[in-house]
Amino acid sequence: MTQQPEWGIRFSKFFCVPQRVILSIMGFFAMLNAYTMRICLSTAITELVVKKNRTDESGEQAVCVADSLDSESNSGGEYEWSEELQGYILSSFYIGYILTHIPGGLLAEKFGGKWTLSLGILSTAFFTVITPLAIINGGATWLIIVRILMGIGEGTTFPALSVLLAQWVPVKERGKLGALVLGGGQVGTILGNLISGLLLDAYDWPVVFYFFGGIGIIWFVIFTFLCYSDPTTHPFIKPSEKEYLTKHMGTIGRNKNLPPTPWGAILTSLPMWALISAQIGHDWGFYIMVTDLPKYMSDVMQFSIKANGLYSSLPYAMMWIFSLSTGFAGDYLISRKIMSITNVRKMMTGLAAFGPAIFIVAASYAGCDRLAVVILFTISMGLMGAFYAGMKLTPLDMSPNYAGTLMAITNGIGAITGVVSPSLVGLMTPNASLLEWRLVFWVAFGVLVVTAFVYVIWASGEVQDFNDPPRKIDFEAEEKEKSNEAIDNENHEAYEKTDKL
Repeated sequence: MTQQPEWGIRFSKFFCVPQRVILSIMGFFAMLNAYTMRICLSTAITELVVKKNRTDESGEQAVCVADSLDSESNSGGEYEWSEELQGYILSSFYIGYILTHIPGGLLAEKFGGKWTLSLGILSTAFFTVITPLAIINGGATWLIIVRILMGIGEGTTFPALSVLLAQWVPVKERGKLGALVLGGGQVGTILGNLISGLLLDAYDWPVVFYFFGGIGIIWFVIFTFLCYSDPTTHPFIKPSEKEYLTKHMGTIGRNKNLPPTPWGAILTSLPMWALISAQIGHDWGFYIMVTDLPKYMSDVMQFSIKANGLYSSLPYAMMWIFSLSTGFAGDYLISRKIMSITNVRKMMTGLAAFGPAIFIVAASYAGCDRLAVVILFTISMGLMGAFYAGMKLTPLDMSPNYAGTLMAITNGIGAITGVVSPSLVGLMTPNASLLEWRLVFWVAFGVLVVTAFVYVIWASGEVQDFNDPPRKIDFEAEEKEKSNEAIDNENHEAYEKTDKL
């Protein structure tokens, strides 16, 4: 660690918000941008493809009829893509997304989360901007390739953010700041659906991709100026905040002499597999909703593109509110020692799985009662927000040193469902009828319930033994660590002097 520059100490006085909160806010916007770029195609595709004229082949109504709630239905576009091909297009993003999770986690742990996160978002933004060019010139084939490349860029997001949070956020603030950051995904989904619907109603479909990709590029510029990988490398953090973090976290610098990742211990850990199980359940339910809810609202409920964007976004508004409130509740229960970290994580995860499982299925039995369907989906996704105070924080609890790797493993394996579930939905709903979609929601019910039971039984919120594996002593590194305290004292004295000036 180098001594903090005098200009940095002077510049720190202009910030009334702690740098860890600024990082969390920028992390929130990173998630927001990642999700808007990821899911805007789910709404745009309803304007790209030719609208089907379906007849009722069963005793039950196949699709709903537009009524006074929505007098203008979606007319569709010019591309004749089957439901199966649409499923492959929507799932192709996750092929690339899976590939960069573990490399992203390892790079973030070794070199810091700043550039691992920011360059990933930048590349996703670039490929979002060129998506219209790919569709116009290469159709479905080029679109699938571009979506895979987008996924490669975005695959580093969760691992890099986990490393940044582990370096910057004390345990007692982890629930609320962690929920703030991860809640950016819900807000991104809200804005992605809502703004996509409004833009598609007013302009041609390419505008959606230019808009969200452009915002991603702007975020990159701001983030690279404001944020750093850890408190020791931040040039304009206040010494008082650095002291606070040292007091509550012990060490605030990245462990550059961290032993090699203990793969054997991690992959044979029962709590680790319980975490993976919960991640699979969460992602299965979440990706079906994120990827396919706009299609359900358009194909079955027959909402117009503008109304589709609005009603598809409401569930995620509730999810964001609930994720923040459960984050504060979890921190309260832990700090007051009312419940252990493990039990808080299990309670939140159970609530986030069993509740949505019930209400998703109930929505399919509401038939064409549009108000009931929107309310049930909103309650379902609202309850799913408790995941972000539950199993989503477990990698940070289990291993602060290897949080990026743990998040990469769990999120990477969970992301496989992002490939499987949209493709499976396309295969299960060739006619996009209500009965076909009901079966989709029953499958989601089973996956959510079974995986949550595994987590509730075997998960742990305690630091695991593999967090501190045996390592060779590096005497030079030990000497550097001893000098860190002296440098911090010098920084604090310099800050006091400039404060007097």
